[in-house]
Amino acid sequence: MNDQSEPSSSEALLGQRIRAQRSQLGWTLEQTSQATGLARSTLSKIENGLMSPTYDALIKLATGLQIDISELFEPNKNISGSGRRSITRKGSGQSHHTPYYDHTLLCNDMSNKDMIPFKTRILARSFDDFEDWSRHTGEEFVYVLAGDVELFTEFYEPVYLGPGDSWYIDSRMGHRVISVSAEDAEVLWVSTTHPRTTKKI
Repeated sequence: MNDQSEPSSSEALLGQRIRAQRSQLGWTLEQTSQATGLARSTLSKIENGLMSPTYDALIKLATGLQIDISELFEPNKNISGSGRRSITRKGSGQSHHTPYYDHTLLCNDMSNKDMIPFKTRILARSFDDFEDWSRHTGEEFVYVLAGDVELFTEFYEPVYLGPGDSWYIDSRMGHRVISVSAEDAEVLWVSTTHPRTTKKI
């Protein structure tokens, strides 16, 4: 959460996009709250650039507002068919700050992806830094690039991981990650956008 009186440009732009989509749907804040599962006061803060939503909240916003998560940050490119490509150059990418993580969303100009890749700097330093477990639809793969982390999951004992280590989890299981090295750890995070489905044979 960012409680600064002056919103940053990225938070303000995100808030404007969310308000514009809500207006396009003709929804009040109350209707949007019902559709997204986010409190009306939370939505108001996000729209006014006074709160930076967590990844879980971004997923709820995109689902409730009936758009792809990438469209919260970039206009829809409407690239369809099998010939799709997106490139993110070193040092670029869409930044998104939360109280726990600094995310850089990669290849964000392509909407309707099955995966959301981002590079993340882990800011959290304690299990108690978090208000609640992170949990959402889909699955996620994380590869530690630098530093050391401790991974907490709802049904397993905590585990330490260092550069070159990785994990894959069902994102519906509560999870949170903290840095345990002197420097903030950096990871490559890939999250699917849809829940796992069982194929019928």
